Amino acid sequence: MTEETTMNDAADLREETAEAAPEVAANDRTAALEAQLAEAKQATLYAQAEIQNVRRRAEKEAVDARTYAVTSFARDMLSVADNLERALAAIPAELRADDKFKGLVAGLDATGREVASVFQRHGITRIAAMGEPLDPNRHQAMMELASDQPPGTVVQEMQPGYMIKDRLLRPALVGVAKAGE
Repeated sequence: MTEETTMNDAADLREETAEAAPEVAANDRTAALEAQLAEAKQATLYAQAEIQNVRRRAEKEAVDARTYAVTSFARDMLSVADNLERALAAIPAELRADDKFKGLVAGLDATGREVASVFQRHGITRIAAMGEPLDPNRHQAMMELASDQPPGTVVQEMQPGYMIKDRLLRPALVGVAKAGE
């Protein structure tokens, strides 16, 4: 081999290596860019899912806020309804028939019906207690009473309980039948 051939071979080898180097570098760069693109797509999907979850949570909280915004006011109004009910129950039958008190009794009855109507319009319902088995989620047992009812059955209601939609507003204060001795 001559020196010239060796130099030509070396030059050819350098040219092939120089041509191959950009191709290898381009493939590495393409792979790196594709990996970055895949990461960016994944991050975008996670961000979109998080935004959707936040939106759903906010919508639910807004609905709950509208639905249960009157809870505090409703609790305060329950004492008014209780006092009105006690006042009506305290009026003896002979006074109900008396002409002097008929207007007052009729007005109190109408007010009681209006309070019940307002409660109903706002989703406030009275909890049924008498004769029901004690439900600690809706009733608060205040005492046990001897009774012919099965043990744990509500036999006396001291104060009615109320629900607002599906939430407890106030538990019913009740007396329950105790087990036989």
